[in-house]
Amino acid sequence: MQKTHLALLLHALKSLENPETGSSYRVPGIWSGKENSTEQVNPGTYFGHIIERILNNHESLAPKPRDDDWRSGAVVYNLFIRLAAAFDHNGDGSISTEPLPCGFRETGTLLKAIALLPYIKNLGANTIYLLPLTEIGTKSRKGNLGSPYAIKNPRKLDPLLDEPALELSAEILLKAFVEAAHLLDMHVVLEFVFRTTSVDSSWIKLHPEWFYWLKGNEQTRNFGPPHFDRDTLNRIYEVVDRHELHNLPAPPQEYREQFVAQPVTIRDDEDTLQGTTADGTSCHIASAFSDWPPDDQQPAWSDVTYLKMHTDEAFNYIAYNTIRMYDSALDNPETFNTSLWEEISDIIPSFQDEYQIDGAMIDMGHALPTLLKQTIVRKAREKRADFAFWDENFNPTPEIRAEGFNAVFGSLPFVIHDIVFIRGLLNHLNRTGVALPFFGTGENHNTPRVCFRYPRQEAGRNHSIFIFTLSAILPAIPFLHSGMELCEWYPVNLGLNFTDEDRALYPPEKLPLFSAFSFDWEKSNGLTPLNGYIRKILEIRASYLDLVLSGEIGSMTIPYTSHPDLFAVMRTSAGKSLLFIGNSNTNDTREGFLEFSMEDDSLYDLIGEQTFPIKKHRLEVSCKPGECMLFELPLVP
Repeated sequence: MQKTHLALLLHALKSLENPETGSSYRVPGIWSGKENSTEQVNPGTYFGHIIERILNNHESLAPKPRDDDWRSGAVVYNLFIRLAAAFDHNGDGSISTEPLPCGFRETGTLLKAIALLPYIKNLGANTIYLLPLTEIGTKSRKGNLGSPYAIKNPRKLDPLLDEPALELSAEILLKAFVEAAHLLDMHVVLEFVFRTTSVDSSWIKLHPEWFYWLKGNEQTRNFGPPHFDRDTLNRIYEVVDRHELHNLPAPPQEYREQFVAQPVTIRDDEDTLQGTTADGTSCHIASAFSDWPPDDQQPAWSDVTYLKMHTDEAFNYIAYNTIRMYDSALDNPETFNTSLWEEISDIIPSFQDEYQIDGAMIDMGHALPTLLKQTIVRKAREKRADFAFWDENFNPTPEIRAEGFNAVFGSLPFVIHDIVFIRGLLNHLNRTGVALPFFGTGENHNTPRVCFRYPRQEAGRNHSIFIFTLSAILPAIPFLHSGMELCEWYPVNLGLNFTDEDRALYPPEKLPLFSAFSFDWEKSNGLTPLNGYIRKILEIRASYLDLVLSGEIGSMTIPYTSHPDLFAVMRTSAGKSLLFIGNSNTNDTREGFLEFSMEDDSLYDLIGEQTFPIKKHRLEVSCKPGECMLFELPLVP
């Protein structure tokens, strides 16, 4: 056997196959295909057998040529390892933040993520999208584990992702994870954070000029976003909407005067990084906040700070016109913080060399200077032409495609609970065309779960079926947010589309993005998991992939249905048509009809595997709550 990192991991596990090791270690049955159960296992033996099967499965397959077009056929499973691979292994009713006596963790680790790969592949996914894995800061830490977006060192991994019993670093385990994914013909995409760092970043001592600093006085103790009066806000919205970024309205003078100029000298003060300016003024790192819209009400990001992308002292402050909607004066190359840009643009290539990753999602990529973003893409593509880049952007425009990106997050999660808004979005995309795919999903870690606002769990499951099936026939990348197949409803983070009431109910210490938590792997939230349904829909989609991926203008129309709860979408391209019909009502069966040009015919439902007659130009259907149908049409109606 070739001595890979996966083989090294297997060797370490075999050394732990002592019958007394981990005798009280439980794993969910669904990980190995058994629903609503748990198994008592020896962790060394259990994980070792999974890795052996991955290796043996690969050795039994004929080598496959490299697929340079893998990006267009991607089906994504979004994995926040610390959460998705967590489980109450000792059965005490909680997720410990410390290793168990056997040396294995209950929080999610890279070893357990490897064990999940066959499960994920069996769902129909072929691409793993990992939320940030890098080392987390300790200052102002949220929850009991900290935010994965509070990056202390972007070149080191979070040590909490290892298993102490193995005596292998997280770095070695990530290499083994990527190897295992590749052996299963799956790709790995990592999310990178380049716009912010933790407030105790390891870069601060070496490069204080990469950060914004505040005067160390009483005025800055409650630092927050600048205040704009209503007239100024209206002016900002007006000029930004017109892309007129010349002499943008600046924050008030008293806000700007809170910041100090470079150079700043760093000193350690009781484990807290403090700065001193040339004139002896004490200063400290400025924490972050949501800068757009300029009157955004999201809570401050106390654990992170913005990186200072430009050196122009006239813009030595944090605001919308220095962080995202850059004033055109900052287009001057003399203002570029060149050493910072060079460091950032070399991070992804280093991960390509070290871990053989296949792609990257850039957190807040829309807030990076255009030239820097182009440089990041260019350097990665010089190493590998088929390297994937995804943009955290809502609009699939030609401009984003021209920057070298292959997909965007898109806006589907923001319209899923109102059929009128879904219709409006799809009509817009049909008129404009879809320049590059967006994520076909109703949720991600920053939005409410599809099931979140449904008091009746079955209703949430019905809506998940409706949204997933609809997404699968759009010019999109199917995107499985881990846990959606279990009908998880608990929010991971309160980022977008949440209320003040939600924020009161779910502070950081109760949110899985910051604190130890586990999905209901054992009982699937009292419902039948969606695994089999997901797999079937993805198999149907694969049979019509060219049609589904077409983003041409006019390829996505919305036929009339006789009942407003019945929603239909027609996908047409290259002489083929695929018709989706779904019941958007999560509680009640709906009946109705569609009209066709042919007088008498029949259509076969690819999901229900039944034939439906067309009589006198009408197709009559009856759909249970959330139920969907897919028909290939012989003719365009």
